[in-house]
Amino acid sequence: MTKPRKSRTFVSLLLDVGVPVGSYYLLKGAFGMSAVAALGWSSVVPVLRTGWGVLRQREVNALPLLILLANLVGLLLGFGTGDARLLLAKDSAVTILVGFALLGSVLLGRPMMTATLKPWLVKEDAGRELAWVRLRRESAAFRRAELRFSAVWGIAFVGECAVRIVGVYTLPVDTMVWLGTVVMIATMVLAFVVSGALGAGPMVHMIGAAVRSAEPVEPLVPVDAGGAVPEAEKNSSLVVSTHG
Repeated sequence: MTKPRKSRTFVSLLLDVGVPVGSYYLLKGAFGMSAVAALGWSSVVPVLRTGWGVLRQREVNALPLLILLANLVGLLLGFGTGDARLLLAKDSAVTILVGFALLGSVLLGRPMMTATLKPWLVKEDAGRELAWVRLRRESAAFRRAELRFSAVWGIAFVGECAVRIVGVYTLPVDTMVWLGTVVMIATMVLAFVVSGALGAGPMVHMIGAAVRSAEPVEPLVPVDAGGAVPEAEKNSSLVVSTHG
């Protein structure tokens, strides 16, 4: 991973995880807001970031759009009912919707995580891009690995939702604000490891092999004992002469 990409990942984690958790305790403790108000306002930054990501995309990506809509619906329901636990459950609703959407896309043979995975594997390299296109068209093993990648994330999100829902309705709200984040991070780490082993890793190897097999091989030109190129080879269009 390059340094700019690491920096973007760190900033994303800070804005999507650090800011909401920190702002909740700040708004509730220092400014005396209710749990509902603090939860609502602490969700503003992630919602705005997701909305901006949807708007700046040149083509509609169903995954961020789904996350945005689920967040907005959850906020409206939470503020409408005044139920802090419902606002916390909003995150679980987002997770399970995304999880089921991912699993559904796998069943349909159109894995939704591909839009996120492809840039990481292709790395803006023309050769890797061509290899990706060819493998998706010709390799059943490549397509299965692509499906497994999305399936792992779908299962992880559904499982994370189940754990978080239990916590939301059995533990204090203040505890679940940070514990829910811990559960989410642990789920993502586990999903990264498993999806890498079952999906992304094999795909990387197949793309690398396809790129290497597509590299042009320089033709061997026979020479005589004196080191001269035969006349027939000189006249061939395949030989680039180095003589003046």
